[in-house]
Amino acid sequence: MGSQAYVGIAVSFTRFPLSGRFRGSHTVARRVRGLRWYIGGLLFLSTVVNYIDRQTLSVLAPELKKVYGWTNSDFAQVLIAFRVAYTIGQTIAGRVIDRLGTRRGLSLGVAWYSVAAMATAMATGLGSFMGARFALGLGEAGNWPGATKAVSEWFPRRESGWAIALFDSGSSVGAAIAPWLVLSLYATFGSWRPAFVITGSLGLVWLALFLAFYRKPEDHPLITDEERAMILRDREEVDPAEHAGTEALPYGTLLRLPQTWGYILSKTFTDPVWFFITDWFAIYLVSRGFSVQEGLLAFWVPFLAADAGNFFGGGVSSWLIARGWSVGAARKAIGVIGAIGMTLLVPTIYVDTLPAIIACFAVSTFAYAAFSTVILNLPADLFASPSVASVSGLGGSGAGLGTICAIAITGWVSDRYSFAPIMIGASVLPLVALVAMLTLVRNTPATRAGIVREV
Repeated sequence: MGSQAYVGIAVSFTRFPLSGRFRGSHTVARRVRGLRWYIGGLLFLSTVVNYIDRQTLSVLAPELKKVYGWTNSDFAQVLIAFRVAYTIGQTIAGRVIDRLGTRRGLSLGVAWYSVAAMATAMATGLGSFMGARFALGLGEAGNWPGATKAVSEWFPRRESGWAIALFDSGSSVGAAIAPWLVLSLYATFGSWRPAFVITGSLGLVWLALFLAFYRKPEDHPLITDEERAMILRDREEVDPAEHAGTEALPYGTLLRLPQTWGYILSKTFTDPVWFFITDWFAIYLVSRGFSVQEGLLAFWVPFLAADAGNFFGGGVSSWLIARGWSVGAARKAIGVIGAIGMTLLVPTIYVDTLPAIIACFAVSTFAYAAFSTVILNLPADLFASPSVASVSGLGGSGAGLGTICAIAITGWVSDRYSFAPIMIGASVLPLVALVAMLTLVRNTPATRAGIVREV
């Protein structure tokens, strides 16, 4: 999906009539064909905003390090503050969203992190930056559990790979937009503080759109009867009435299932690689002798490659399922390709030119995004909708713990040695994730009992 298509998604929302049942009258609103894909577009925009807010600090990191005299270890403390909150928040947010529902739960998270992002402008030193990032992490934790749950509500299983790819691609698009937007704001105002206020306010704009537009398919006045019937029929086929239930499975039940651990471990050993790139990329390029201005164009390439990887992973796995592959086999095939591709971070140790370094990162981020997309799909692949956000949150917390350890190690190693050992470790971790997916995500007696879905 190219940039024109992304713009089309955003513009299309303005054409929807927000009258009728959206405004509380008894008038039936005009129906929209393929409404689920506009829902997917709305989730994509949420992830774009989420990542712009997150990346604002990383883009400004070289300047903030000069202003406050931070070392890489100091900067790592600011990143860890975010990750601690994000780790705690993922499990909490998952259960809260399952209890409150997608609309209220996701709205609460976006409102929280938008205010936290804007409040970062008031930071005056290491401690206040850590506090602001902690608050941001708590709010941003709800995006992936909420979006994954929305996909489970709106998309049939054969299309969920595409839907996950669509919303998750917002992370790479947001990360690609952030350097240009943030550095432009910095140049315009001559200060880093307005950048946090302006980027943080984007979430409030999205929130107004989401509250006006989002409903479940059962209740949405814009959905056609045919699309609603198709979505509900798919649910009934995947989740027989005697097993589907309406409540999230208890954590004790979830944590006894190998499928849950296959998802948690897969995410735990892949996400730290992505967050190393998003959090440290500017500092890494400076450490290799390139200025932030020189690397501005280079910033785009790995993240746009990741965007393509999202659609490769989600699209190819969905295509394989449509061709008769089992869900598990299709997702695992992409996992193998992704894990192998991520080992291309190692050659960055041996090349010196900016194009060569960026090419290695681009292949790795493409592979990561493909792998990550099928991992993100696992909660919806394996569990009925009432448990999806809870399982997604557990995986996010596992990934958070892994990322916290990775950040601390990165700061310590890069200050004392170089980034070379980090590149080697970042290439090995995805292979561990692949083993977890291949061995633990499988059909078991719990599948036959209707606790988890067949893969």
